[in-house]
Amino acid sequence: MMEYKGYRAAVTFDDEADTFHGDVVNTREVIAFEGTSVAQLKKEFKFSIDDYLKACEERGRTPIRPFSGKISLRILPEVHRAAAIAARMEGKSLNAWIAEAVEEAVEKSGDVVD
Repeated sequence: MMEYKGYRAAVTFDDEADTFHGDVVNTREVIAFEGTSVAQLKKEFKFSIDDYLKACEERGRTPIRPFSGKISLRILPEVHRAAAIAARMEGKSLNAWIAEAVEEAVEKSGDVVD
C-alpha cells in the first residue's frame, strides 16, 4: 500500500508487460498510474495526486478527499431491529455498535486500521 497526501493506492504487477500498475483506493475518483520501476511508480503516484488536485483547483472544484468516515447503510428492517436491540443490550448506541462490528471485521480481514 502506498500513501501520499492522505490518498492510498494498491499496486499490482503485470509480469507480461513488466509494469507496476497502481490505483487509488480510498476515494470515489478514478486515479490510476503505472511505472516500470518502484522509483518511477512512486513518482507517478505523487504526480497523479498532485495533477488531480491541481485540475480541481483550476476548475474551481473541491477535490473528493479520502473517505470521510460517514456512510449510509441500507439493511433489512429485521436486521436493523435486531442490531438496535443488540446495541442497547450492550449499552451502546447503534452507531457505536455498528462501527465496532465493522472494525472487528476489517481486523479479521487482515487490513490495517490507522
